[in-house]
Amino acid sequence: MIELPPFLIFFAAGVVAAVSPNIIRAALTVLVPAVSGLLLFNTDLGNYVSYQIFDYQGELYRLDELSRLFGYLFHIAAFIGGVYALHIKDRVQQISVFFYAGSALGAVMAGDLVTLFVFWEIAAISSVALIWARRTMRSYHSGMRYLIIQIASGILLLIGCVMLLGSGGEATFGYIGTDSLAGWLILAAFGIKAAFPFVHSWLTDSYPEATPTGTVFLSAFTTKLAIYALARGYPGTELLVYIGMMMTAFPIFYAVIENDLRRVLGYSMINQLGFMVCGIGIGTELAINGAVAHAFNDVIFKGLLFMSMGAVLHMTGKMNGSDLGGLYKSMPITTTLCIVGAASISAFPLFSGFVSKSMVMSAALSEDYLGVWLVLLFASAGVFHHAGIKIPYFAFFAHDSGIRTTEPPSNMLLAMAIAACLCIGIGCFPQYLYALLPCDTGYWPFDATHVIAQVQILFFSALAFVWLQLKGIYPPELRSVNLDVEWVYRRFVPRIWVGIRAWFARSMYSIMNVTTLILTWIHDHVTHHYGPKGTLSRSWSTGSMMLWVLVLLGSYLLLYFV
Repeated sequence: MIELPPFLIFFAAGVVAAVSPNIIRAALTVLVPAVSGLLLFNTDLGNYVSYQIFDYQGELYRLDELSRLFGYLFHIAAFIGGVYALHIKDRVQQISVFFYAGSALGAVMAGDLVTLFVFWEIAAISSVALIWARRTMRSYHSGMRYLIIQIASGILLLIGCVMLLGSGGEATFGYIGTDSLAGWLILAAFGIKAAFPFVHSWLTDSYPEATPTGTVFLSAFTTKLAIYALARGYPGTELLVYIGMMMTAFPIFYAVIENDLRRVLGYSMINQLGFMVCGIGIGTELAINGAVAHAFNDVIFKGLLFMSMGAVLHMTGKMNGSDLGGLYKSMPITTTLCIVGAASISAFPLFSGFVSKSMVMSAALSEDYLGVWLVLLFASAGVFHHAGIKIPYFAFFAHDSGIRTTEPPSNMLLAMAIAACLCIGIGCFPQYLYALLPCDTGYWPFDATHVIAQVQILFFSALAFVWLQLKGIYPPELRSVNLDVEWVYRRFVPRIWVGIRAWFARSMYSIMNVTTLILTWIHDHVTHHYGPKGTLSRSWSTGSMMLWVLVLLGSYLLLYFV
C-alpha cells in the first residue's frame, strides 16, 4: 500500500473542485475521505516522509498510535460532513472543506513544529470561508474576529517554535512542557484553539454564524486539533487540570440563559473540551486515554447535534429557542436523531459519551483530585441540563410555534443516522474504540458503580429541570444577544476607541485653533514691520537720509575723539 500523506489527497481534491462542476465536487466530498481513510487504515505505524531545508530536518508524515487515532477521527468527520453537505452547490464551501480537513490531517501527522505551524495556519485561513459563506454582515464581522484570533494563535506558535529552536531545542513535535518561555508561548497558542477560559469566545461567536453545513466541519477539526496538540506536547501539566475544570463549569451558566441553540452547543463544546483538557493535565495513562477517547466521541455526538440544529435552520430559517417548538410533529426523524446525540453528550449508559467521560472522572478520583472530581460531577449534570434536555426540548417540543415543515434532504438525514449509529455502537461496544487508544489500561466502564452513579446524576438533573420549569424559575428564552468575555472587544474596546477618536479630534481641533491664532499674530507682526506699509519697508526722503547720515557720522567722531 502506498504511504501517501492524507493531506495531499485532500489538497489535490480541493484543486480539482475549483475547476469542476457541482456534481464532481459533491462526489469528491464523499469519495475523498473514504479513499484516504482506506489508505490510512492500511498504513503501518512509522515515519514516512521527511524533508530538509538547509540545516533543518522536518517530518511531513509521522504515524503513531495518537496521530492514527485522530487521523481516523478526522476522516470519519470529513465523510459524515461530506454526506451532510451533498445538497449544497456552493463552490467556496466545497473547496474550503478539502483544504480545512486536509490541513487538520497534516497537522496531526506532522512530526516537527515547523510543519505543524504551516498546517496550523492553513486550517485557520481555510476554515474562515465556512463562516463567510453564509454571506451576511454578522457572519462577515464574526469571521473577521475569528480569523484575527486564529492568526494570533499561529503567531504565538511561530514565535515559540523559533525561540525553542534558537535555544537548541528539538525540532521534533513531542513533549514540550513549560520549562521555558517558548513552552509557555506554544501552550498559549494551543490554548487559544482549545478555547481556554478568557480566550474562548471566538468559538461561541463564530460557529453559530457559519452555514448549517459549515458548522459541522468547524466543530470537528479546530478544537480537536488543539486537543491533539496538548496531548502530544503537554501531558501531565497540572495547570491544565484546573484550566479544564474551569472549562467544564462556567459555560453551563451561559448556556442555560442562551437563546440561540447553536450558541448553546458552542458553550456545550467548551464544557466537553474541559473534560479533555483536564484528562491531559492529569497525565496518567487512563486520563490520556479518556481525553482522546472523549475527543473522538465528541466529534461524532456534537456533530450530530450540530447537524440536527443545522437541519432545523435549513428547513425553518430559525435558530432561537423562543421561535421554535413543536417541530417533532413535522420532523420526527430529526427529533429522534437529535435525542440520540443528546443522550450521548449527556453520557447515558450505552451511549458513546458514557464510555469516555467516565475514564476522565475515574482518573481524577484515582489521583486524589477530589475537588476537581466534584466540579466534573457538577459539569456532568449541567451538560445534561443545557445540551441533553434544553436543545431537543426547546427545538422540538416546548410550546408549539406553529411552524410546519418537512424533514430535511435525505442526505442530511443519512449523515445524522450514520453519526447516531456510531454513538450507539461505540456506547454498546467500547472495546473497539479502546483498542485504538494510545495506552492499554484494561478499563471497562460498565461496572455497577459507574452505571448507578451516572444514572443518579441524570435522574436528579432531569428532576431539577422539570422543577425549575414548573416553578417558572428556569431562565426564559429571550430574544437577545448574550456576551461574556467577548464584551471586552465587541463593546468595551470599541467604546474606548470611539472615545479616544473623539478626544483626538477635539485635541486636534484645539491645536489647530491655537496654531491658527499664533500664525495670524506672526503674520500681522511681520506685515506691520516688513509689509509694503511697514515701518522698515516704507520709503524715506533724501533729506531725511542725509540727516541720519550726519547724525551717525557725528556720533562716531564724538565717540572716537572722546
